[in-house]
Amino acid sequence: MKLIKLNAIDSTNDFLKALSSKQELENFTVVTAESQTKGKGQMGTAWVSEEGKNLIMSLFVNDVQMGVEGIFNLNVAVVVSIIQALEVFAIPNLSIKWPNDIMSYQYKIGGILIENNIKSDGIVSSIIGFGLNVNQIIFNNLPKASSLALISKAEFDKDEILLVILEKIKHNLFLMGDNLESLWLIYLDMLFKKGNPMAFKNNESNQNFMGIIQGVSLKGKLQILLEDDRIVEYGIKEIQMLY
Repeated sequence: MKLIKLNAIDSTNDFLKALSSKQELENFTVVTAESQTKGKGQMGTAWVSEEGKNLIMSLFVNDVQMGVEGIFNLNVAVVVSIIQALEVFAIPNLSIKWPNDIMSYQYKIGGILIENNIKSDGIVSSIIGFGLNVNQIIFNNLPKASSLALISKAEFDKDEILLVILEKIKHNLFLMGDNLESLWLIYLDMLFKKGNPMAFKNNESNQNFMGIIQGVSLKGKLQILLEDDRIVEYGIKEIQMLY
C-alpha cells in the first residue's frame, strides 16, 4: 500500500484520477489531505471541511469486483468497512443513510464518493473518496452535521483512524467473493430509518410523499413501501429523504 500525504489539494479524488492517467498505480494507493478546496459529495454537492481537523482521503483499488453488475457491491463493502472501523473507536449509534452516508444518531459524520472506470474488457478500477468529520466542532449552517469529537466528547488521532479504516476495507474487499452475503446483511440491517414511516421528496414531480424503507436492490436502488402497499425502487437522483 502506497500512502501519499498532501497539505492542500483541490480534490483527492481528482488528484488520484490525474495520477492514474499518467502512470500505473499500485493497488490500494492512498491519498490524504489536510484540506481540499473542491471536495465533492454525491450528485456534485460540496464537501466542506475545516483544515487539519478531519480525515480526507481517496483510495485507488483495481478490479476488486467483476463487471458493471457488481459495482454496488463495492459500495456495500466499503461502507460496512468504515462502520466496522468506527465501532473499534466506540462511536455510538452508527447507521448508513442510503446509499453511503455515515450517520451517528441523526447526524451525518461521513460521506463516500466512489468513481469507477470501466474498461472495454470489463475490468473495473475505482477511486473511493471518503470524508470523515473527526475533530471539527463548529458546523455553521449545517444542522445535520456532526463529528466524532462532538459525539464522543474527545479528540481522535486521524492517522490511527485512517489505518483501521484501510485495514477493514482491504480485508473486506479481499473476502468479497466469499463474504458478500454477510456484508449485504450488515448493510441492510444498519440502514438509517429502515422500517420507520418517513417523508421523501420526489425530485421529478417535486412532490413529497410518505413511505417506509424496506431495503436496497442489488443495483443500489432504495426500496420503499408506499401508502398504497406497493414497493417501489428509486435511484439516487430520483428522491431525497426528509428527516
